[in-house]
Amino acid sequence: MAGVIHQKTAVLLFANSGKEELKHKSVEKGSNLFDELTKYTLGEIEKTGLPFFHLTEKQQNGNSFGERFTQAIQVIFDKGYDTIITLGNDTPHLRANHILEANAQLKSKKLVLGPSLDGGFYLMGIHRSQFRAVSFANLPWQTSKLLKAIIDWVDIGEEELIQLQPLIDLDQFHDVRLLSRFRTFSKAVLRLLVQILYRRVQNYGFVLDFIDFHFLPIPFNKGSPALLAVGVR
Repeated sequence: MAGVIHQKTAVLLFANSGKEELKHKSVEKGSNLFDELTKYTLGEIEKTGLPFFHLTEKQQNGNSFGERFTQAIQVIFDKGYDTIITLGNDTPHLRANHILEANAQLKSKKLVLGPSLDGGFYLMGIHRSQFRAVSFANLPWQTSKLLKAIIDWVDIGEEELIQLQPLIDLDQFHDVRLLSRFRTFSKAVLRLLVQILYRRVQNYGFVLDFIDFHFLPIPFNKGSPALLAVGVR
């Protein structure tokens, strides 16, 4: 009941199952990866101590991404929260401190955005006073124009908007290649990223010259120390 809510902010993890994610993202055989990313993201959310809700395809309603996302946010506002921090499951570098920073900023700001490098966002913190469901659902979701569009949509002064550190999100194989250069996130996620890269090499027989050679030495083979270190067999 809304009357017993003492925490004004809730976290919404809007993330489908790995199987469902692959219907919309071009990451070959990445189902296990997205399931592991969901597990990782939930772990970071739990560290914050904030109340949270995880809505998968089973709880979402609507014909488009925008409609489903809008409806999910409305569901949480209807529970009595004043502000919501929304997240997806596709940002391996997300940390609890990003969520906590957004929560702190929402005490004085109306909108907090964590930009992703593809023109969207990995985090959005929003106050109920800024949420207008119909126009929100019609934003250019899943395009490179989204970040600019949502800033224009809220129509607020710069003093009420803050942007967090930009991060890489995972939508396509190019992002797998890029993220695989880093070792600054979950070892389980890293292992699955490398497995996808290794499988690609095996299936298509080309050398991935974009891989950090210090991380994945060439030539690729099952006995490579780097591959064995992350569990590729």
